[in-house]
Amino acid sequence: MTLFEAIVIAVVEGITEFLPVSSTGHMIIASSFLGIEESEFTKLFEVSIQLGAILAVVLVYWRKFFQFTHWQFYAKLAVGVVPALLFGFLFNDAIDAMLSSQAIVAVSLLVGGIVLLFIDKLFPQPAVPRPDLLAAETTPGELIEADNRLTYPKSFVIGLWQVLAMVPGVSRSAASIIGGMQQRLTRNFAAEFSFFLAVPTMAAATGYSVFLKKWDVDGGQQKGYELIMASPDNMKAFLAGNVVAFIVALVAIKFFISVLKRYGFRAFGIYRIVLGALLLALIAAGKL
Repeated sequence: MTLFEAIVIAVVEGITEFLPVSSTGHMIIASSFLGIEESEFTKLFEVSIQLGAILAVVLVYWRKFFQFTHWQFYAKLAVGVVPALLFGFLFNDAIDAMLSSQAIVAVSLLVGGIVLLFIDKLFPQPAVPRPDLLAAETTPGELIEADNRLTYPKSFVIGLWQVLAMVPGVSRSAASIIGGMQQRLTRNFAAEFSFFLAVPTMAAATGYSVFLKKWDVDGGQQKGYELIMASPDNMKAFLAGNVVAFIVALVAIKFFISVLKRYGFRAFGIYRIVLGALLLALIAAGKL
């Protein structure tokens, strides 16, 4: 992987990680068009640059995120991340096997796009019990405590929806937001809770890939951090990728919230359908 390729993939990650369009699916597509040869490092890279995206969420919502007096907020996040940790541990090999399938990405994009077109009708916006708590200075802890719709069981159900994103092309953001709306959260609150839920989920995935998982390299095995430090090129790609993903994700988060408030999910649904159909056509024609 060249430095240019790393930057392009990082831009794709930063733009798509928090949009309901599937960052993994887009990185697979981008890698295919760039002709990037799949290796253990490229697979590690696509997971590890989530670190930059995580930091973007923390920075954008730092006032809301670091409210330690509202312990229920953190407890409900912990409950929400349990399904992803459990399924990731049990089905890691099966998940890895799907990551190279462009057909799965295409079908997932198409089906997910159709769902997004009708999501607002399937799960209409509930009445907000405390409209005054939607102000910018409101902490998630205050909102969660005031709105008893987000119970611990419902946090767990949202986490189960998030598990669907282990299929490439589904989108972690889309799955968890749909889960939140299905559990009667407002659209905006479901989106923000999805962002917060991303932090422990992605941190766990990145931490496992970098510090615990053993990657097959040249007939031997290396842990992720050893693979990153194995060459100057790998280190440059890792550092540049995370910096670029961080910067781009900062913009993407604010863009998504503004679009969501004004237009809902329709535009993202149309985009997914068009892209999914195009990919299926290219696959059928033998172009991918």
